[in-house]
Amino acid sequence: MTNTTRLTVAQALVRFLAQQWIERDGVEHRLIAGCIGIFGHGNVAGIGQALAEQGAGTHDPLPYYLARNEQAMVHTAVGYARQSDRLSTLACTSSIGPGATNMVTGAALATINRLPVLLLPGDLFATRVASPVLQELEDPRSYDVSVNDCLKPVSRFWDRVNRPEQLPAALLGAMRVLTDPAETGAVTLALPQDVQAEAHDWPEELFARRVWHVARPVPEPAALARAAELLRGSRRPLIVAGGGVKYSGACAELARFAGRHGVPVAETQAGKGALPYDHPCAVGAIGHTGTRAADTLAREADLVIGIGTRYSDFTTASRTLFRQAGFLNVNVAAFDAAKHAAETLVADAREALKALGDVDWRADPGWTSRAAELAAGWQAETDRFYGGTELTQPVVLGVLNEVAAGGVVVNAAGSMPGDLHRLWRASDPGQYHVEYGYSCMGYEIAGGLGVKLAAPEREVFVLVGDGSYLMMAQEIATAVQEGVKLVIVLVDNQGFASIGALSESVGALRLGTAYRKRGPDGRLDGERLPVDLAANAASLGADVLTAADPQTLRAALAKAVASPRTTVVYVETVPGPAPAAEAWWDVPVAEVSGLAEARAARERYDEAKRDQRPYL
Repeated sequence: MTNTTRLTVAQALVRFLAQQWIERDGVEHRLIAGCIGIFGHGNVAGIGQALAEQGAGTHDPLPYYLARNEQAMVHTAVGYARQSDRLSTLACTSSIGPGATNMVTGAALATINRLPVLLLPGDLFATRVASPVLQELEDPRSYDVSVNDCLKPVSRFWDRVNRPEQLPAALLGAMRVLTDPAETGAVTLALPQDVQAEAHDWPEELFARRVWHVARPVPEPAALARAAELLRGSRRPLIVAGGGVKYSGACAELARFAGRHGVPVAETQAGKGALPYDHPCAVGAIGHTGTRAADTLAREADLVIGIGTRYSDFTTASRTLFRQAGFLNVNVAAFDAAKHAAETLVADAREALKALGDVDWRADPGWTSRAAELAAGWQAETDRFYGGTELTQPVVLGVLNEVAAGGVVVNAAGSMPGDLHRLWRASDPGQYHVEYGYSCMGYEIAGGLGVKLAAPEREVFVLVGDGSYLMMAQEIATAVQEGVKLVIVLVDNQGFASIGALSESVGALRLGTAYRKRGPDGRLDGERLPVDLAANAASLGADVLTAADPQTLRAALAKAVASPRTTVVYVETVPGPAPAAEAWWDVPVAEVSGLAEARAARERYDEAKRDQRPYL
């Protein structure tokens, strides 16, 4: 006879999550390292009560963290998962209604970036006995629809637990996706509020310690042979290293492969740091935000070896960059490996590089030398951008790069990701954390909190512009509450600098991109807004320092590093020289317009469009 324990659905859920582990290469980690959430009527009597009963302190099996915004708490879980190389994450719980829909953006960000997060939104009454309940979206076509259905298209696994008996299968399905490198992303279990509180007799084996093993798929022999043939036929190869290199722990193997075969290595946003910036084969960032070195090589390469990349339009410069190349794609996910009509090697990145390392082949020595010369030229350019006397954005990055040695830089959207991608000198795989799959404004502080929770031994430097800060700054209070120390560099340039430049380039005259009052003619081009971001940060509990030049910035950052408290360093930047785009990005321009600026932009667009290729 099976032994059982009588618990509510929520109590069983919490007990199950606390017993889930993940193992790779013989090392085990907690799969769900904690639960972050905000309580309302849809989850307080269920998950809230269950967490309170098991303790929920930082020394308990499933610690609880109080967030300030549901979107932000998913960002925190994403930051945690990425810093943990997808081997651990957080569960996120919300009430029904706006709490649940607030998580949609975070879920999309997680799934696009192939990062595991577990979402536990409350839901309507499964019995429907009290419908319509507070915050219920009534759909006249079906009584089985709730706002949680919005999470379906942005989740890799989605289920609604309408009966206690459904919970074990739902939990096992959720864990399967969270631990599968090829399938992972946001996982949603919608939990009706009455079912959360319902008692059931659970088999004890549901709560046994369970270890989920992460496999390292090896290349299929025939595919490996085809890949080797492509390598032997290439004289001008270029590696594009994506996030999959770092997640699989393949950085050392990449360095060995590149060095042995003389192959230059360019990096996507997610892959930056896969090689140290000063490695002989490193040529830096690639694509629209790429270096001159990497993009020049990309145009001349005869073979692109994509490793763990999903080939976003920024990486391919909207399919205009790789003009002569064929593709060999190494990816654990067949979906990504097959892009651009490539020869595919569906395998773990580390295992694939080991296997390919045995191929008797080397790039043309002149190609290897040319790559090194171009990379050295770009490092000299970086020195020039870093060496200014005024606080331009590149100068801020240069000072921070100097101070942040050994730390982690976190950023997401705006103009900074481009400058970081080109200029940041990453010395190890965990130092660079820029969310650019979804390019989500507001990710920075919440994501940085997750990074610090995952890596408390490292200094975490959050770079955030005024636009992103005003969208989502409130997790400063969470960091202060938890005693989690962040160094936040708040860069104020009075608006949306990146979109302002893009707006000008497409003939939209920078409309709506500056933080200004309305002027005499009713346009948003009047005087500056009297917004004090430094005072706002202080009101949330952070210490605040200001910097007016490179010297005071360096001193402020040193003081922030020495402090045990979350510190915001406020910087007003000035316009100045910054790296220009070395490759195109396809943003459609009005085909007809009464504005001369728009007509000129369309002419430039049509000319660039001619270089696009289908990669077939």
